[in-house]
Amino acid sequence: MARKVVITGLGATTPIGGDVPTMWRNALKGVSGAHTLEDDWVAKYELPVTFAAKASNRPDEVLTRVEAKRMDPSTQFAVVASREAWKDSGIEEVDHDRLAVAFATGIGGVWTLLDAWDTLRDRGPRRVLPMTVPMLMPNGPAAAVSMDLGARAGAHTPVSACASGTEAISMGVELIRAGKADVVMTGGAEAAIHPMPIAAFSAMQALSKRNDDPEHASRPYDMDRDGFVMGEGAGALVLEAEEHALARGARIYAELAGSGVTADAYHITAPDPEGLGATRALKAALFDARAQATDVVHVNAHATSTPVGDKPEYTALKAALGDHVSNVAVSATKSQTGHLLGASGAVESVMTVMAVYERRAPVTINLENQDPEIPLDVVTSARDLPQGDIIALNNSFGFGGHNAVVVFRNV
Repeated sequence: MARKVVITGLGATTPIGGDVPTMWRNALKGVSGAHTLEDDWVAKYELPVTFAAKASNRPDEVLTRVEAKRMDPSTQFAVVASREAWKDSGIEEVDHDRLAVAFATGIGGVWTLLDAWDTLRDRGPRRVLPMTVPMLMPNGPAAAVSMDLGARAGAHTPVSACASGTEAISMGVELIRAGKADVVMTGGAEAAIHPMPIAAFSAMQALSKRNDDPEHASRPYDMDRDGFVMGEGAGALVLEAEEHALARGARIYAELAGSGVTADAYHITAPDPEGLGATRALKAALFDARAQATDVVHVNAHATSTPVGDKPEYTALKAALGDHVSNVAVSATKSQTGHLLGASGAVESVMTVMAVYERRAPVTINLENQDPEIPLDVVTSARDLPQGDIIALNNSFGFGGHNAVVVFRNV
């Protein structure tokens, strides 16, 4: 019998709240984190998109000056969220040889990399900072979190675009089930609100161009959706073997009952239009959780608000859940937070855990004219979830055809 894995700690720093309680309150109210960018570089580079969803709390306001100086913003976010999750877990003593980290990113230290290039080009190689490589490397967040906690059972970094955070959570489950760790800090971080990624995503027509109305730009499932809103931040979850959590009298939010990870092997950016890879991930996750489709009451969907991305997810949900899909409360919280890329799955998993724990589904905003080809029961005002035993899913899909789904069950 596989070890049961539970969630005992949550942390987040996002565009709608710098900690979990604030983020969750705003998620239930339907607050938008998207705003016009006030940075000088927006005008300097004549960017076609002039807004994004910046984290509401800057990490250098929480970290010490020395800590912040030695970390890329993506790593700063990871450390802030993981510290909140660790404190929330209430763990006071741990066998550090049985503590692991699985912390993801989609892009990594883009600010460090491109700032260093500017320095090299303009001022020469002697002015490039000695810490540049450890700050820009994608495993920087996982490494920093592992050192912060003294986690010696492994520090892993899934990098699978926008599925990264959810894949890290799936990896954490497997580490505990395989007996390689008793506690795993999992999550994802991203800090890519930088002129180059904005220009690149704009060039591929992925970003919304509603410059005159940022708060209403992210519109999952709406007929007028025209792309996603770039977000930033981090989400973190402390996973524990159930027996470990019970032995110390921990507060348990939910069981992390199962996961499914697949690949489309179809296209580098476009999802399989039939949602075949996503369907397999959903079915694998339910099988892993020993759950039936009819057990599912809530889904926090990937739902990026792109014209081509939202429909294949519905197709996959319909294929995996059958007619029961019409009974499932679906939340598309990127409408509020924007798309946090490699951090999105972690932040949305935190929200899904809170939904199960408090039996409340968060809000999808800006849905004014629902696409008739996506007939989901979308949560547009905070809604109570059923009593009794319930299952909730978090879906994440990324460029490269990466699909990751995690399943949460009440305890």
